[in-house]
Amino acid sequence: MKVAMIGTGYVGLVSGACFADFGHTVTCIDKDAGKIEQLKAGGIPIYEPGLELLVAQNVKAGRLSFATDSRDAVREADAVFIAVGTPSRRGDGYADLSYVHAAAEEVAGMVEGFTLIVTKSTVPVGTGDEIEAIVRRINPAADVAVVSNPEFLREGAAIEDFKRPDRVVVGTEDPRAQAVMRELYRPLYLNETPIQFTNRRTSELIKYAANGFLAMKITFINEMADLCEAVGADVQQVARGIGLDNRIGGKFLHAGPGYGGSCFPKDTVALVRTARDAGAPVELIETTVKVNDERKRAMARKVLKALDGNAKGKTVGILGLTFKPNTDDMREAPSLAIVPALQDRGARIQAFDPEGMEEARHLLAGVDFKDSPYAVAEGADVLVIVTEWDQFRALDLDRIKLIMNRPVLVDLRNIYKPDDMRARGFTYFSVGRA
Repeated sequence: MKVAMIGTGYVGLVSGACFADFGHTVTCIDKDAGKIEQLKAGGIPIYEPGLELLVAQNVKAGRLSFATDSRDAVREADAVFIAVGTPSRRGDGYADLSYVHAAAEEVAGMVEGFTLIVTKSTVPVGTGDEIEAIVRRINPAADVAVVSNPEFLREGAAIEDFKRPDRVVVGTEDPRAQAVMRELYRPLYLNETPIQFTNRRTSELIKYAANGFLAMKITFINEMADLCEAVGADVQQVARGIGLDNRIGGKFLHAGPGYGGSCFPKDTVALVRTARDAGAPVELIETTVKVNDERKRAMARKVLKALDGNAKGKTVGILGLTFKPNTDDMREAPSLAIVPALQDRGARIQAFDPEGMEEARHLLAGVDFKDSPYAVAEGADVLVIVTEWDQFRALDLDRIKLIMNRPVLVDLRNIYKPDDMRARGFTYFSVGRA
């Protein structure tokens, strides 16, 4: 089948490359000419493990191409996917749908024959109705079905998530559209992947409900971590003890500095706004948003405690800046709250991240960016693990101890064991453990 993918961010580029790998012919379209030229030259504008090779293989096979002009690709497409950004709107937290609406307006005048317009972007309930109204206004004769097909991709594991998903959700009651979507995802039948067909509004809400629940689960274990510290319990054992219950499950029960990234922060806020507008407030999610925001600031206070309450003139080494490992995404990363809070208290910051420093330079002022974990540790009064990159899991701790001003480690991801760290002579602080 022929697919046009509007947008070449995490969702659009990964989805387009994976559909091409399924055997479909895919054109990825973006208004950013620099990004398209980079892709045509074999470069990848984002860091996602395995994506560069996947793109190269499918470009070489002739199944994947890139363009700034969408006309030909849309006219020939069986399905046009809208995979543009829906960031939080400044001031009120609503999802900014301007890019979605612009894509719909452009596509509406180009489609020929029966065509699916599929929303891959995360959008509030009712957005599909708005897209359909735009199409009918611009091209009343268009033979289209507007479909919701939310993504459930984790940055850092997006290709695996697309090819071996827990489920595929499709919002349409049009039999012709259902047939096209079944054909697009036909390779997943080999994995016996459940494909859930719903009406469009239900599909749109499933995405927000899923992210809201996972964000709430993360926030729950973070609050349990605070309680563990207060009463002398171990949050990792608590998480294992409750996670072994099949009704709860062990995923997303890792205590840390709070959730960030491109999805959870904006999607939880958008869900709160949608629910309030509908007269059915989701107070659990509202509390989750509030607690998570405070969580990031609390982590700066934990570092301050490790400095005996005085950060003025002290050097703080930060290991990890992105919101999670295996991505270069800095959106809503805990480091963006922790670093400025410590700078406000007079600390000097030196930092390293394997993939995120280029973006971090635009977002964090006054930081001395280093080229290795050991350069960060040198001369530091405290070393802080903010992101659990694999290379931080096996540091040469004896070397770290020798080059620091004081052997103090604040481990916000609990990747080391307290007893081991004490035996090595470190003053060690972690999350939810004595």
